[in-house]
Amino acid sequence: MKVIEITDVYKIYNSSEIKVNAVNGVSLDFEEAEFAAIVGPSGSGKTTLLNLLGGLDLPTSGKILIDGTDLSLLKSSQLIDFRMRNIGFVFQAYNLIPVLTARENIEFIMNLQKMSKASREERSFELLKAVGLDDRAGSRPSKLSGGQQQRIAVARALASKPRFVLADEPTANLDSKSASTLLEIMEKLNHEEKITFIFSTHDPRVVKMAHRIITLEDGKVVSDVRTE
Repeated sequence: MKVIEITDVYKIYNSSEIKVNAVNGVSLDFEEAEFAAIVGPSGSGKTTLLNLLGGLDLPTSGKILIDGTDLSLLKSSQLIDFRMRNIGFVFQAYNLIPVLTARENIEFIMNLQKMSKASREERSFELLKAVGLDDRAGSRPSKLSGGQQQRIAVARALASKPRFVLADEPTANLDSKSASTLLEIMEKLNHEEKITFIFSTHDPRVVKMAHRIITLEDGKVVSDVRTE
């Protein structure tokens, strides 16, 4: 079943000196529970495409449908609500809130969703256990390693039980052991909870574990290979 449909999407940036087709006529479909990597050289459009999929940016032309919803037709408040309830984000820089503990960072989205305290606590400790950090619930980001922070970021992305997780270079700042642990956690959650994971990455470790590899060059899809 197609859960994401991208049809002839362009994202064009204009300045006084240059016009850049960051995404250049991309058409793709994603099925439920895919574990896909978007790869390509720097400047190929990977992050731009991921931002478009997440509704963090809107296409210049073309359509992006997620579960049948055209993101470009949503009002700003509707788009924020849609993202909050359907899409989890994992960024290269972790983006944890420094003054909050690991548990509080995970609960942040659930607070915005006005979930009950009991539900928030149950879900946050369930996720802390899933990422192997239930013993660090009260630690602030400054007391966690880079790998631990990224695992908390993954737990936060999953807090609202999203259909999709978009991960932009999630292993870029991690050592090999931390990266492998993180990827194993995400692959397990993909398999057990049927969450669709889409990565933008340069990391061969991510590519090796991906079930589908989409290659971009100059904003265009030049290869789309399923590995299983």
